[in-house]
Amino acid sequence: MGQAERSDYRLKRYESNETGAAYVRVSTNDQTELSPAAQVREIMKAAKADGIIIPKEYIFIEERGVSGRRADNRKEFQRMISIAKSQPSPFQYLYLWKFSRFARNQEESTFYKSVLRKKCGVTIKSVSEPIMEGMFGRLIESIIEWFDEYYSFNLSGEVTRGMTEKALREGYQTTPCLGYTARGGGKPFLIQEEEYKIVEFIHQSYHNGMDLSSIAREANERGYLTKRGNSFDRRSIERILTNQFYNGIVIWKDISFHGSHEVRSSVTSVFHDNQSRLQREFRPRNRRESSDCRHWASGLLTCGYCGASLGCNRAGKTNLKNGYFQCWRYAKGTHSQSCSITVSKAETLILESLKNVLDFGEQECEYKKKPDLIKDDEAEKNKAARLRNAAKLARIKEAYEKGIDSIEEYKCSKERLESERMELDRQYNDIKRKLVDNVGKKNSRQLFKIKSAYEILSDPDTDNTIKGTALRTIVKRIVYDKERNTVRFFYY
Repeated sequence: MGQAERSDYRLKRYESNETGAAYVRVSTNDQTELSPAAQVREIMKAAKADGIIIPKEYIFIEERGVSGRRADNRKEFQRMISIAKSQPSPFQYLYLWKFSRFARNQEESTFYKSVLRKKCGVTIKSVSEPIMEGMFGRLIESIIEWFDEYYSFNLSGEVTRGMTEKALREGYQTTPCLGYTARGGGKPFLIQEEEYKIVEFIHQSYHNGMDLSSIAREANERGYLTKRGNSFDRRSIERILTNQFYNGIVIWKDISFHGSHEVRSSVTSVFHDNQSRLQREFRPRNRRESSDCRHWASGLLTCGYCGASLGCNRAGKTNLKNGYFQCWRYAKGTHSQSCSITVSKAETLILESLKNVLDFGEQECEYKKKPDLIKDDEAEKNKAARLRNAAKLARIKEAYEKGIDSIEEYKCSKERLESERMELDRQYNDIKRKLVDNVGKKNSRQLFKIKSAYEILSDPDTDNTIKGTALRTIVKRIVYDKERNTVRFFYY
């Protein structure tokens, strides 16, 4: 066989190969597990032996340690299923190192394998657990799935029992809180000096009279961060104040013991006083249905500094009009600029702004370009016709200049196309006028909606839910600029 014939043979053999995919997942609990690279290497070797090509874009590798118990937690798995469900499926084979890499939940494993096999026409193959085709092979596969699911549940129980035993023996196994670092092996945690200074600041500040939000704002201004590297808010400050670990108590589930880790008097000396203050100042909020409207502007008013929503707060047990709006981020201590406004003042500004729109008939709208699918058909057809007309004029001129057409033929064609262009221009002007009229009608309808909303908002007997619904039909959001004492509307 000549070289050209051999090349042609290899090309035909390559073109006849089917496409495959590889799914790789590594469990942190299995110490004997092959690495992702090793799994891919074994899969590629097996696919090559079968004459299957696996492109790089069809190698799906999960992040290390992702559990196989739930499919919705596995991003690469969901991406693989989504690609396979394309019609037709771009790959015909799916290679795994083990069937347990596909799923450790038999119910999900059966469902997704059925989707791949019956709907997508994909054959699933395990490199390390080869089974025969047919019903007997499916039976063996089901047994493997049952064993994998049992292993997963049993492993979970064994891990929990081990952790319980470790806690009973006063071993350290929780994630270190702010100010501490783990040593490993169940040994007591060590103080991390830079972080512990933040803990001391929080406990001392609260003992000196600062509230949770003020402490959070001050901590953020100083550049302090939580253990996870986030900014502080009320909740994270409260967690640190109530964490018994700073007072020497280690808690794991319902097991607690006096730990041998280092604690310092700068925190322990004020810890109990801080708990007493937290209990004294605790005020359970009156719960309400999530569908209730606290105020008709709730959810629409936003902060001019950061764009967060302004929450409506009642002033004790008094009437709602004596309450106020405040940026929720400021209230939680995550930024320093207060953007508060009383309820009565906010109502006055909003109603005045709506009245000005009705008096002058103008409003600034947030314009969003519509998708191409809903463009005006007549305008688009006219535009295409005028482009074709211009192209024809250019062609007849070129034909005349090259001597293909005579002067008489050029004049005749030009007059015809000029006449056609004038008619297209007239049609364009008619379409443009019609579109302008439609915009005017839409503006009129918008002003009518604003007038209706204004009348509803001005009625003191209408409840907040109806007022809120009326305002949301015309307004997307309202930005309160505290410095200029103005509100800016963004209409639909």
